Amino acid sequence: MKTCFIFLFFFSAQGLYAQSAVDRFDIKILEDLAAKRTMQQTKVMRVISDANNYANAAIPAGLFVAGVIDQNKSMRQNAAYIASSTATTALLNFALKKIFKRPRPFQVHIGFTAVYEPTSYSFPSGHTSASFSTATALSHAYPKWYVIAPSFIWASTVGYSRMYLGVHNPSDVAAGAILGVGTGFGMRFMKQ
Repeated sequence: MKTCFIFLFFFSAQGLYAQSAVDRFDIKILEDLAAKRTMQQTKVMRVISDANNYANAAIPAGLFVAGVIDQNKSMRQNAAYIASSTATTALLNFALKKIFKRPRPFQVHIGFTAVYEPTSYSFPSGHTSASFSTATALSHAYPKWYVIAPSFIWASTVGYSRMYLGVHNPSDVAAGAILGVGTGFGMRFMKQ
């Protein structure tokens, strides 16, 4: 029994140390980004971040409409795959936020200022997970370099914008990217 308590204490202490190390890493990056913010860049990053939800909806909607017009069943099926992947990612993201309940960086670090202050939990980044899910599914549906490269550049830019704006930690963004890619891979049974 005593060994069990020592074991639990040791791993609890290791977990706290690891969390502390991740937190120090996160805030260091966020502070570096915040120190270099300019009004022009901030406007661009805000537009990218705000446009993400529209892009994630427009891609499958556009494919579906084009598939209907062209009477292309494969294109309609791929639209359903991309939309389902992104929707599943959103549901998983919502559940993970409720489980982890990680506060936003500006809530934990009193001296840190975000560009704006969302009220939901921080981990994982929903914008990042959705953009990576859409990029992954779109890239599986249309595996051409001219689809893959812009998709992942967009998704990466969305993730960067969330850190730049100070609303997510780098670890939130990394987890969001992993979640999005994983869901995109996991849903590929729907791909035509």
